[in-house]
Amino acid sequence: MTSVSRIDTVRLGGQDGPEVGVQGFGAMGISEFYGETDEAAARDTLDAALEAGVTLIDTADIYGSGANEEFLAPFLAAHRDEVTLATKFAIERRADDPAYRAVRNDPAYIRKAAEDSLRRLGIETIDLYYMHRRDPGIPFAESVGAMAELVREGKVRYLGLSEVTGPELREAHAVHPITALQSEWSLFSRDVERSAVGAAAELGVTFVPYSPLGRGFLTGAFADAAKDLSGGDFRQYQPRFTGENAERNAALLDPVRKIAAAHGATPAQIALAWVQQRASVHGLTVVPIPGTRKRSRLEENAAATRVTLTAAELAELEPIAGLVAGDRYPDMRFTSVEREA
Repeated sequence: MTSVSRIDTVRLGGQDGPEVGVQGFGAMGISEFYGETDEAAARDTLDAALEAGVTLIDTADIYGSGANEEFLAPFLAAHRDEVTLATKFAIERRADDPAYRAVRNDPAYIRKAAEDSLRRLGIETIDLYYMHRRDPGIPFAESVGAMAELVREGKVRYLGLSEVTGPELREAHAVHPITALQSEWSLFSRDVERSAVGAAAELGVTFVPYSPLGRGFLTGAFADAAKDLSGGDFRQYQPRFTGENAERNAALLDPVRKIAAAHGATPAQIALAWVQQRASVHGLTVVPIPGTRKRSRLEENAAATRVTLTAAELAELEPIAGLVAGDRYPDMRFTSVEREA
């Protein structure tokens, strides 16, 4: 199942939102975090995305410290009317200190970040602008209000949030309509089901799962990060990819492989099909954004939108998340789960 006709479409955030493919594309890995990139192959992968109907392209100002947005600029110039472009602000980096990270939600920072992203992307309007991480010290009335100002000025079309709880989503939505909520959601990571998913369904907010393949672990390709990952790959330091955690988590993939064999599919396609079917399970629109730098993987991922798991298969996959060893990140302070009541 490595070829696919154009995938189905949905509207983000209800009938007033943009129409996009039911699966999007996460561009992060092109510029950073997963080792060296063949730029020609990455550009070919972007072309493959459009051919498959994958039209929601996701980036952020932090990816490569702006390099990811700059990489996408020529593609956007050639295909602006075909693409819904999402980018994000909030995580501040410093050129003189590679380890530095700070979360900024203040209005002045938001405006500057948006203007910088527009310049790097070479576009006049950001289709979907996310708050990448939440600073609880800044009231939503201020930060979402500043984002809403960008909408009124025509610099942004729709607003999104990332890694927020259900109550936070409701609070922000009361300031200005939120079109999409992007948070980690996969067979390995289901903490968003505590409150965020229900709130999104209630408000008509589209859920955009990032890392729907568990940063690649759910493909079945990794059992020992020390052996399987290159020096420039940040997953070497992720708790789920290290030591005994990696061994325990690799063993959890047995039912995924069994179900994949029954469908003539790959484990990655089963993992993506599971995420896609959260739409019917929870009654909301779901548009996962798996990332890749290879055309073959893009086509494989897109083909997963045609896989439907049975009730028995879903039941077999249900226990996996509760058995996963290790946190999503070494530092969980800025994730929504840390702010759940």
